[in-house]
Amino acid sequence: MTISTNALYTDLSHYYDLMCRDIDYHAQSQSVARLHQLFGNQGKQHLDLACGTGPHVRHFIDFGYQSSGLDLNQPMLDLANIRCPEAEFSRQDMTNFTVEQRLDLITCFLYSIHYSGHRQGLLACIKQVHAALNCGGMFCFNSVDKNKINNDSFIRHRTEFEQHQFEFESSWHYRGEGDTQALNLRISRTPLTTSPMSLATEMWQDEHPMAATNFSELEQLLQPYFEVHLFEHDFERIIPWDGHSGNALVVCIKR
Repeated sequence: MTISTNALYTDLSHYYDLMCRDIDYHAQSQSVARLHQLFGNQGKQHLDLACGTGPHVRHFIDFGYQSSGLDLNQPMLDLANIRCPEAEFSRQDMTNFTVEQRLDLITCFLYSIHYSGHRQGLLACIKQVHAALNCGGMFCFNSVDKNKINNDSFIRHRTEFEQHQFEFESSWHYRGEGDTQALNLRISRTPLTTSPMSLATEMWQDEHPMAATNFSELEQLLQPYFEVHLFEHDFERIIPWDGHSGNALVVCIKR
């Protein structure tokens, strides 16, 4: 069963947190809050792009930020509103969004910056973020270098929920040219019981078009608008990017 990008996230929005159960949202949020203390303008107005069900927003609120989020999928935002009733959420595209007041920190976790789709979409997102930030405001996101993607590598985990076993698998794929890559997702749900009423294994799979850049190209897009710092993709320590790894945490300070 293959369904469209939006439909996958809409139909399975109530399983999204299950799919991301292994993610340490607290460590990610705390690391970026620390980077903001070191590099930012000390303001507390925060926006999370592609916020999903709002777990990062929840942590930033707990850290004392006035936090908000945007996402394209309304069912995700409905869950985010339940998790963070004190936050404001809006259904907007990260490449063309508006804010009522300027912000001090904009984040985009889980490689979601690549959902901008292609190079022009990524540049549009960068321009929107720059316009939305206060002077000295910080933009922080994680990114993957297209030239370092291993098309044979994938991440898989299993968990049990409501009498079913779920298996989630994700992988990057880059064909070796161009400014788009793919995020391949596969989700299966198998009943744990074997009664005659049990359904067979259900499977959802999709290929998401994603913006592709290497880190040199990414810096070239960012530098007209931001002072750019690359760090190792390590949420436990702040370490400058080693110039070799294919994942990085990007910290951008508005010029």
